[in-house]
Amino acid sequence: MKRPYNFSAGPAVMPAEVLQQAAAEMLDWHGSGMSVMEMSHRGKEFISIYERAEADLRELLAVPAHFRILFMQGGGLAENAIVPLNLSGGGVVDFVVTGSWSQKSIKEARRFCDARLAASNEADHHTSLPDPASWRLSADARYVHLCTNETIHGIEFHELPDLKALGCEAPLVIDFSSHVASRPVDWSRVGLAFGGAQKNLGPAGVTLVVVREDLIGHAMPHCPSAFDYRVVADNHSMYNTPPTYAIYMAGLTFQWLKQQGGIAAMEQRNIAKASLLYDYIDGSQFYLNKVTPDCRSRMNVPFLLRDESRNEDFLAGAKSQGLLQLKGHKSVGGMRASIYNAMPLEGVQALVAYMREFERTQS
Repeated sequence: MKRPYNFSAGPAVMPAEVLQQAAAEMLDWHGSGMSVMEMSHRGKEFISIYERAEADLRELLAVPAHFRILFMQGGGLAENAIVPLNLSGGGVVDFVVTGSWSQKSIKEARRFCDARLAASNEADHHTSLPDPASWRLSADARYVHLCTNETIHGIEFHELPDLKALGCEAPLVIDFSSHVASRPVDWSRVGLAFGGAQKNLGPAGVTLVVVREDLIGHAMPHCPSAFDYRVVADNHSMYNTPPTYAIYMAGLTFQWLKQQGGIAAMEQRNIAKASLLYDYIDGSQFYLNKVTPDCRSRMNVPFLLRDESRNEDFLAGAKSQGLLQLKGHKSVGGMRASIYNAMPLEGVQALVAYMREFERTQS
C-alpha cells in the first residue's frame, strides 16, 4: 500500500525502512525475547543499543571528541530552562530573536538569568535575519542563544555566525531542533546544540544535547540533578531512566542516514527539495512566500494562497491526494510544508503537481 506524504512539522514523517525494522523487532529484539520497550536501561541489550546510537550520531554529525552527547527528555522547551540553569550562573545571556521559538526561549530564560535582547526581526514579521554586525552583544554575556531554524516562520541561518569575529568570546548556543542532521554543523562556532528528536531524528520523547566539555559542571545550585549536564554526562544519560524506545528509534534513524550517504548527501537532497518548492511558489501568481530568499528554511516552507478564502478547499483537495498536514501554524495561518530528511523528493514533486493543478482549476 502506498503511504500518503506527511508534511507535518513534528512529530513528523519517519523513514519507512525504520518503521518497518522497528515493527519486525517489536516483540523480539535480536533474539533477546524482549521488546526494546521492555528492556532494563541498565541491561547489556539496551546498553548496546545506546552505545551504537551515540557512536553513529557522533560519526554522522562529526561531533568532536571534546563534546559530550547527552540523550535527555523534555524537548526543546525544557532546554530553554535547562540551558540557563547550567550555563548562565544567573548572569547575562544574549538572545537573537528570529521567530516564535526564540521568543519562547528568551521568555523562559528570564526566569533564571538576565536575558537580554541582542537583535530581533520582529519589525519585519520574522521574514529576514538581522545582520550579525548589527547585534548588540553584551561584554559579560555567559552565552549567546540562537534558534537556527524557526519551524513556524520558515527562516533559517544557513551559516552560523562567528562570534569571535564579532568580538564576542561567549559560547554560541543553538536550538537546532528542526534542522538537525539536515546539513553539517560547524562545531568550531558552537558551544552547545540542543534539539527535540521528533522532526529529523525519530519519534517524540528524546532530546539531544551536544555540549562542549568545558561548559559542563557549572549548574546553578537549584538546578535539578536530572537536568545537571555534569550528572547526566557522568552517568552516560542514565542517571534517571532514559526514553529507551525513542533512543532505539533514533538509533535506527541514524543507521538509515548512514545508508543514505550521510549528512552531506542529505543536505544536497534537501536543497533540491526546497528549491523545487520555492521555485514553483515564486513563479506563481496564486501562492506567496514572504521570507527573504537568502534565509528561507530548507525544512519548513510556509506559504499563503493570495486568496485565503480558498484555504479549506486547498487542504481538502490535498488530503484527497494523499498530501497530509499542510495547514500552517495557527499563529501565522496559511500553509506549511515541512520537508524533513525522511520526505522523499517524490513527495515534494507530488505537492507541486497538486499546487499547479489547484491553481489551474481556480484561476
